[in-house]
Amino acid sequence: MMPRGADQLLLPVNPVFIWFSLLVAFLFNLVPLGRNPALPDVLALVLVFWNVHQPRRVGVGVAFLFGLMIDVHDSAVLGQHALAYTLLSYFAITIHRRLLWFDLLTQALHILPLFLAAHAVSLAVRMLVGGMFPGWELLLAPVFESLLWPVVSLLLLAPQRRPPDTDKNRPL
Repeated sequence: MMPRGADQLLLPVNPVFIWFSLLVAFLFNLVPLGRNPALPDVLALVLVFWNVHQPRRVGVGVAFLFGLMIDVHDSAVLGQHALAYTLLSYFAITIHRRLLWFDLLTQALHILPLFLAAHAVSLAVRMLVGGMFPGWELLLAPVFESLLWPVVSLLLLAPQRRPPDTDKNRPL
């Protein structure tokens, strides 16, 4: 039985592609674009995508390691992003079976609270150690991440939608 939004069966994902996409998202987060709190966290978005679509390959441990690397790069409190990414991944894996039954726009609405909670956890850790409040623009980042969900889904699922090699001896 296939989910409602699935119009075709997907080919198996290449593990190299998973790690390549995570590395590209990590490198995108390293680009110095200024201190705009409304910028979406691309790494968190790609982590959630792979947590939903491949929870056995990209889990909470991967999210924790990438969070530590972002903490080191941003000179943030060690564990701030690690905690946020870990919780984000845990809850994404928790809802991954239910989430795949919906279309992309409904999925984006379902993951919006996850992104809001991740940013709230990161903000709470920052504020507890005496950091400055980044501004109310911080509330726009989860909205932008949720709006980017359909685009990221279409891009990262594109290699799996390639037609398999045709074989005249195979009936399917």
